[in-house]
Amino acid sequence: MFSARRGLAVLCLLASCNASGEILPNVSLEAFTSPELARAIAGGKTTVLVPIGGTEQNGPYMVLGKHNVRAKALAERIAIQLGNALVAPVMAYVPEGGTNPPTAHMRFPGTITITEAAFESILESTAQSLRLAGFRDIVFLGDHGGYQPALQHAAQRLNREWSAAPARAYAITEYYRASESGFANALRARGYGAAEIGTHAGLADTSLALAVDPNLVRSDHLRTAPPPGDKDGVHGDPRRASTELGQVGVELVVADTVNAIRSAIAHR
Repeated sequence: MFSARRGLAVLCLLASCNASGEILPNVSLEAFTSPELARAIAGGKTTVLVPIGGTEQNGPYMVLGKHNVRAKALAERIAIQLGNALVAPVMAYVPEGGTNPPTAHMRFPGTITITEAAFESILESTAQSLRLAGFRDIVFLGDHGGYQPALQHAAQRLNREWSAAPARAYAITEYYRASESGFANALRARGYGAAEIGTHAGLADTSLALAVDPNLVRSDHLRTAPPPGDKDGVHGDPRRASTELGQVGVELVVADTVNAIRSAIAHR
């Protein structure tokens, strides 16, 4: 007889589980065989979300892959809410600064960068591949602020090329705005100040990561640490971050993004 824990693990392999063990429908494109995917698209799964993360430093208390894990988890929740969407593999390599001399996040070990031109080329090739598979609405969701304009440029070029075709590409900037300014506003309404909320690896960023997957954060060190600063790659103060606060951000991001995608497709 399977134990309850082992039974849950098996179910998570067959479906998809979030950080709290909640069983969700499997919307990951990678989990389908090619014929299964073709049948899913023919059956109405004509929207595909392309989650875009980034491999970068996130201060002393969050892992380098924060954006990648978060983008995938949030995209899956958004796809489930949409009802007719699947989720493509996460794009983990994005522009993060220069290498000679090192700038921006490249000043810290573990960050990986590519050029803007390479990034936009990957976006466009990915969208072309997904269109060829039969998807009609290809949606870029970027978890990082620095490359938002590149998502828009790539979508605009694709739509010019596809002007006579039924497929369209979308750069849904509401996803990032909800995680950044929208969540910050919600935290301010709860009495937190801008300096603590921060813009990178601060209260908001760290709380959102905790809500998506607690393993992204070194919580044991975080609680006893002195306040980090720019020299640590942190803008904000994450020491009071919590899963409960992060869940506010998760719900905001999912709701705002679902509404934005539906609106964009309706006005295509």
